Amino acid sequence: MTFSIIARDVDGALGMAVSSSSPAVAARCLHLRGGVGVVASQNITDPRFGAYLLDRLADGLSPTDAVARLREDDDTLDYRQISVLAPTGTGTVHSGQYTLGTYASSVGTDAVAAGNMLAGTGVPDTMLAEFGDTDGDLETRLLAAMQAGLRAGGEAGPVHSAGLAVVRDAGWAESDLRVDWSEDPLGDLASLLEIWLPQRDDYVTRGKDPASSPSYGVPGDE
Repeated sequence: MTFSIIARDVDGALGMAVSSSSPAVAARCLHLRGGVGVVASQNITDPRFGAYLLDRLADGLSPTDAVARLREDDDTLDYRQISVLAPTGTGTVHSGQYTLGTYASSVGTDAVAAGNMLAGTGVPDTMLAEFGDTDGDLETRLLAAMQAGLRAGGEAGPVHSAGLAVVRDAGWAESDLRVDWSEDPLGDLASLLEIWLPQRDDYVTRGKDPASSPSYGVPGDE
């Protein structure tokens, strides 16, 4: 019931975008850690897999070996769809034999796209192509990939939630945007991103150096 993309850029940013017919998809499926990696845990989702796989990447395992280790410790992977990407090297996708509906995945140089309950198997390839053809911040490229996936058919039914997050070197996710229920979640996410991106770096400054943080002229912010 979900399609997603995980990706990195040449500046070291790691990010993910995701959309689904179910509510609050990003709260369950999106996992990332600066300097370590990004994990999409979807289909019949176990959110605990995100932290587990990120810990294995932090231990030095490759994405493929991290998923293999999870299989040793968990007997439910036939029901799961999982994508993993580290700061360097090739990413990986696991789609268990009981992944729902039409499912597919695509692994590129710096991104991995995957989905289940898809309108067609070409959706992930379309997403990776759009990601590669789009310039700008990682957030912008992730959103463009999701929009292309939706135009290519996306999920077989209507989507209702979406999320996007990117981590760099601040120590937290500099961008973490979510639309938990909407008739047009990716449209709403695009509107949120348009508001957020011009202010993103200012909020990093506020966290790290409050004495020099900018004011936005709102009441009490002087």
